[in-house]
Amino acid sequence: MMDAELKKQLDKIANTVRELSIEAVQKANSGHPGLPMGCAEFGAFLYGVLLQHNPQNPKWLNRDRFVLSAGHGSMWLYSLLHLSGFNVSMEDIKQFRQLHSKTPGHPEFHMTDGVEATTGPLGQGIANAVGQALGLKILGAKFNTPEFPLFTAKVYCLAGDGCLMEGISSEASSLAGHLQLDNLIVIHDANQVTLDGFLKDASSEDTKMRYRSYGWDVYELDGYNFDQMQEVFTQIKQGQQRPVFINMLTVIGKGSPNKAGTHKVHGSPLGVEEVAATKKALGLPEEDFYVPQSVYQYFQQRLTKDIALERKWKEMFKEWSQSKPDLYKVFMQMAEKKLPEHLEQELVKVDVKSPMATRSSSQVVLNALGEMLPQLYGGSADLSSSDMTMMKKFPLIAPNQFEGRNIKYGVREFAMAGIASGLSQTDMILPYVGTFLTFSDYMRNAIRLAALSKVQVIYQFTHDSVFLGEDGPTHQPVEHLAALRVIPNLRVIRPADAREVKMAWLAAISYRGPTALILSRQNLPDLAETHVPYDQGMGRGAYILRRADKKPDFTLFATGSEVSLALDVAVALEKTGRIVRVISMPCWELFEQQSEEYKRSIVGGDIGVRVSIEAGVSFGWTKWIGVDGVSIAIDTFGESAPQSDLASEFGFTVDSILHRLLA
Repeated sequence: MMDAELKKQLDKIANTVRELSIEAVQKANSGHPGLPMGCAEFGAFLYGVLLQHNPQNPKWLNRDRFVLSAGHGSMWLYSLLHLSGFNVSMEDIKQFRQLHSKTPGHPEFHMTDGVEATTGPLGQGIANAVGQALGLKILGAKFNTPEFPLFTAKVYCLAGDGCLMEGISSEASSLAGHLQLDNLIVIHDANQVTLDGFLKDASSEDTKMRYRSYGWDVYELDGYNFDQMQEVFTQIKQGQQRPVFINMLTVIGKGSPNKAGTHKVHGSPLGVEEVAATKKALGLPEEDFYVPQSVYQYFQQRLTKDIALERKWKEMFKEWSQSKPDLYKVFMQMAEKKLPEHLEQELVKVDVKSPMATRSSSQVVLNALGEMLPQLYGGSADLSSSDMTMMKKFPLIAPNQFEGRNIKYGVREFAMAGIASGLSQTDMILPYVGTFLTFSDYMRNAIRLAALSKVQVIYQFTHDSVFLGEDGPTHQPVEHLAALRVIPNLRVIRPADAREVKMAWLAAISYRGPTALILSRQNLPDLAETHVPYDQGMGRGAYILRRADKKPDFTLFATGSEVSLALDVAVALEKTGRIVRVISMPCWELFEQQSEEYKRSIVGGDIGVRVSIEAGVSFGWTKWIGVDGVSIAIDTFGESAPQSDLASEFGFTVDSILHRLLA
């Protein structure tokens, strides 16, 4: 049984969370008061008793982590971060959902101290939490010793009915159960109400049985019973062996006299009158944004214990570092994200045979990088033998075996992308994941959130065009390059040969954000023209492969497998007396970041007829070739046929392009 005085204090904290939440939502005239009101007691217990962390150092590596998958309930989280001592002020609370505030409508990673993941699109927080839990197991397997357990933290995730209906939660939870992640706890806010009405109108599944089938331990909990909370979470802490799912019974909008238990309180302010009625019903003072001093004092006392907890860990870490100097060196390389000196020169030395598909040359490169970068961890959605993502010198990660460096995600592309973001959020792991480019559609929203969060994840997308051949249009990407290029903060790189692949990996591991590598299935020749230093080639995003002594009649822009074709077209055009410039443009985003002077030197002025050659849709190329330019592209779906037939069908041969340019 919990101490009676502690219960009273937690009740006071819970009602303070309710007050701050409903008033911030009302002030903003926008937001979701239902979850903060319904889960207030659990929040009080979570931040007031359960979490082992230090709000004064939100990046302590062995902290317990909390992910709010139901991100629309953000005021619940902001209130608790404020009360428990994170760098979230009362003014930040009052600026909820306002321009440039630290309290945006949905939690954003890197925006607010204490926010462990960008959430809001439902279900993705569960995948992020799985990734964080997996990352902590990986780090524990790598660095823990019996006398120095450096990584013992747990990951908690609060999810709503909507999170559990989204397919990504099934994918991620299935993998978590398979891997037996015994440091992951998902709490289901089981209020039986969705934005549109009652849950029973759309779902009648047995969610607890579903999670048992995944291999999770399942508990049920009254969301307002502190004794039950203490009993259940004590039991979990003492003997967790598998991931845990807690079905927490709550009432949405609890405390609102007229709207509690209905969808009316889910996503709209209560209204001035209902706010007043709610405060009266809860016995709260009329003063806006009121926090009892006893609540601040409670968390101040707890903060003293939190600081002492981290200090004790640091003492253990110091002893460990002195007793394990070699392991400590690896630890610091991962923690500081250090790259080896002379990395470019080392990559240039990597032996890659030619001709070779860029997916295959990429595998050669990443296997070399795996030995140089202990933070590099790979994985694939059941395609490692085809997208070439396996680091062959390292074992697989398996249930209760986390020493490996390769993760088999199974056919779970969306979850794979969300889990990869979670791995990156450990701040010590650089994850890459692989699948076919056409399946980037399955992953798109997770890639988007990774770009918004600026987490470092590398996506290896192979089978990059119709030239994968007989599998046909279901597997042949045409619009995907354009679709990825429009995502802010995402670098999309389509290398032309093995040398550009090496430099593409250098770009990806140097960038503290997400990168998509777009790679071919078919063999490509080695091009002498690409053998230039990184800062003269790939590092510029676009560079001249074939120069013209005079003003060119044609300037050919190309990426990936079409660069060699562009060079062949240039030779053929020159035989007709034309002057031709050829530009490799592997990364539009890097090129955009160059100086205006450099960009003008590549694409400025009168450079003749501008021609883009890329085996995808023409969308986007107008920026570089203008409205009068010529786009050799594929603005339809593909066909099922051998590669050579497809090249002829879609006009990607020297003769076809010459005919179009000279007609």
